[in-house]
Amino acid sequence: MRVSFGLGQAHLAALLATLLLAASPAPARADAPLVAAASDLQFAIEEIAAAFTAETGERVRITTGSTGNFARQIRAGAPFEIFMAADEAFIADLHAEGLTRDAGDLYAIGRVVLMVPHGAALVPDEDLDTLAEMLEAGQITRFAIANPEHAPYGMAARQVLVTRGLWEQIQPALVLGENVSQAAAFALSGNADGGIIAWSLALAPQVAAQGSYALIPEEWHEPLRQRMVLLGGAGPVAEAFYAYMMQPAAREIMARYGFALPEE
Repeated sequence: MRVSFGLGQAHLAALLATLLLAASPAPARADAPLVAAASDLQFAIEEIAAAFTAETGERVRITTGSTGNFARQIRAGAPFEIFMAADEAFIADLHAEGLTRDAGDLYAIGRVVLMVPHGAALVPDEDLDTLAEMLEAGQITRFAIANPEHAPYGMAARQVLVTRGLWEQIQPALVLGENVSQAAAFALSGNADGGIIAWSLALAPQVAAQGSYALIPEEWHEPLRQRMVLLGGAGPVAEAFYAYMMQPAAREIMARYGFALPEE
């Protein structure tokens, strides 16, 4: 759905810039390996990449976006060396097509939240009762989620709304972000009532300062099993960063951003 945000466009642009720029670690050498990371990793992966550089002296280039779009780019020959997906099904498909080194490793389980901007009439509650009441009263005009056609967090948001019985009713108000970071920017723009976004983004100070949230029951959507994999052309630095993702320093950062770790 294409939406004009009118008077709040400057605020939206500023928040989008914050979300997009935050995903870029310190400048890396042009030959540093390129890592395609799901948008929910945006702030966590920045910290992990910086810690990796501090420990090893090596750098990686991080780009964040929709898992589904990255999968299409990999099929088209994009020069990524690591793919960190928000839904392991995309990794399984690429592996079946012979485009990955192996089946990869599960690195996290994600969660979603209902997040609203400060001053919004919508109250974030885990059972979405206020959202249901406001929808019934015709008081929800814009509600943001990632595009469920290619973004795993959008798929989870749709499942949540279906589970709660709100999917059909909320259709006219939906604003679809290209990925969950863009959905977060839309939800907090001041021109939306709120949205369903990744918990990892809601926990980032840059985002937390913009609103409040409630953690949605994990039983309301299929588990967001996040898997990473080395791609065919991965070199030694990519291999080292991949291994670093399983080390205590990286796992502690992931835990701070709300990700359940595989053994949990």
